[in-house]
Amino acid sequence: MNPGIEAVRKKGSRIVAEGVHMLPAAALMIAEGAIRSMKDLRKPFVTIVNSYTTQIPGHAHLDKIGAVLKEELESLGFNVWYTNVGGAICDGIAMGHFGMKYSLASRELIADQVETIVGAHPCDAWIGIGNCDKIVPAMLNSMVRLNIPSVYVSGGPMLAGRGNTDLITVFEGVGRHSAGKIDTEELERLAERACPSCGSCSGMFTANSMNCLAEAVGLALPGNGTIPAARWVNGAGGETELNPERLDLVRRAARALKRCLDDGVRPLDVVTRQALDNAFALDMAMGGSTNTVLHGLALAHSAGIEYNLDRLNEISSRTPNICKVSPSRPDVHIEDVHRAGGVGAIIREIAANSNAGIDLNAPTLWGKLGDIVEGKGEPDGDVIRPVARAFSQEGGLAVLFGNLAPNGAVVKVAGVAPEMMAYEGPARIYESQEDALSGILAGEVKDGDVVVIRYEGPRGGPGMQEMLSPTAAIVGAGVKAALITDGRFSGGTRGLCIGHVAPEAAARGPIAVIREGETIAIDVKARRLDLKVPGEEIERRLAELPPFEPKVKRGWLARYLLHVTSADTGAVFEI
Repeated sequence: MNPGIEAVRKKGSRIVAEGVHMLPAAALMIAEGAIRSMKDLRKPFVTIVNSYTTQIPGHAHLDKIGAVLKEELESLGFNVWYTNVGGAICDGIAMGHFGMKYSLASRELIADQVETIVGAHPCDAWIGIGNCDKIVPAMLNSMVRLNIPSVYVSGGPMLAGRGNTDLITVFEGVGRHSAGKIDTEELERLAERACPSCGSCSGMFTANSMNCLAEAVGLALPGNGTIPAARWVNGAGGETELNPERLDLVRRAARALKRCLDDGVRPLDVVTRQALDNAFALDMAMGGSTNTVLHGLALAHSAGIEYNLDRLNEISSRTPNICKVSPSRPDVHIEDVHRAGGVGAIIREIAANSNAGIDLNAPTLWGKLGDIVEGKGEPDGDVIRPVARAFSQEGGLAVLFGNLAPNGAVVKVAGVAPEMMAYEGPARIYESQEDALSGILAGEVKDGDVVVIRYEGPRGGPGMQEMLSPTAAIVGAGVKAALITDGRFSGGTRGLCIGHVAPEAAARGPIAVIREGETIAIDVKARRLDLKVPGEEIERRLAELPPFEPKVKRGWLARYLLHVTSADTGAVFEI
């Protein structure tokens, strides 16, 4: 990293808590309330890094969680520094307009803030509180980047709305509205009831997928991904309150942090290639968001572990998909997974009855991975199926290769209908998400088409904005079409939607030279994505492409696109 972070790893808070020359800093610590007297300097310092904001439902209660955590840490004998990070984005609110371009970029921004905080205010350990799509991976990346004792704890998932609704129900309702299937009043009523509580949106979308994977990789405690943020007070559909079970998890996270500090356990003791394999095996078994591929690769990069896309297909080939949650199964939500035993129940079943390669002896911040299966019984048979009755004998995600994606593209197999697994159709090309959404809502996309949305990759977008609005509009309108993009999808996307096409159009990838009406062939089982055009013609077109002209030339996004790498390497920074 740098000499400052190396010093924090070796000395921790002693950098600012020892020596006469640091007494001015101690005076300021008294002023801010971190210590009461010079005697307190002898105690270890722990930093809470919270991403609390009222701009995201998944974060609107994190101030209360932070207060509980601070109280618990102080009772364990720590001096507690408490800070918030900015740049936290609600993908649902940012969706469908320019603001979504900031979303993926915010992952790097938040990780840089955590590094800044710990580097400038050295502590002995820290604990991250987050939720939602880019904040979770930013916290995990920061843990391995800094590699001092640390734990991550989430705010938990949202409850499902009345009538088994959720945010995706509303997005798909927009598509139904455009097709004249519901009126505006009905759509508004749907929006009013679909998101009833605080917490990360209630399906197996990106936030909840990453919060579950954090358990399997060993950086968060069991229950982190599935214990609901809230509970009903007067029955479903009434008022809600913070879930005491979630608050208990927060207290246990504080005690786990103390164990890490006492025993010298650090994130890089936990995050190994096997730990990443464990996490991706869980991902395949539960049909998580395609964004987990981006974030898992970014975690590997932050940890200095070489990890490529081919490995994901190997894991998928031996890991059955035993759990489907909204959007793949719209009537099942994370609270149902929790009632069925949560992540531990899924891991127990695939570890015992498949060749997924789960290592239950893998170390975690709270013990070993095998501890997560203790007390878990047989699968309930509905939400979590036994391996013998899996939804499929291969995992819920796959990486496709071909002349359109030499470096790979990602599809959520768990959300693809069986009849769409092998598909061909003419290209319907759009140069941006906004143009695509307008075209879909105007009825331009027909059954049998392959919608192509390009120049929306990490550099081209910039920021690789999600495509939930167009994909939900297609599903809601009842159109049977495929969609491919060098952008990415929300975890709420379902259907034959292929993202992360690499190289992206802005990097002179083949997706840039598809012409309107040309046939695109997709074979999910064979892991192929091809343009039915001779290879020499594709090469000729690529040679004639004009230089890429960035869409943004000033500000943070302009700096971002200069440094960001391809999706197949996690869309991380080069430095």
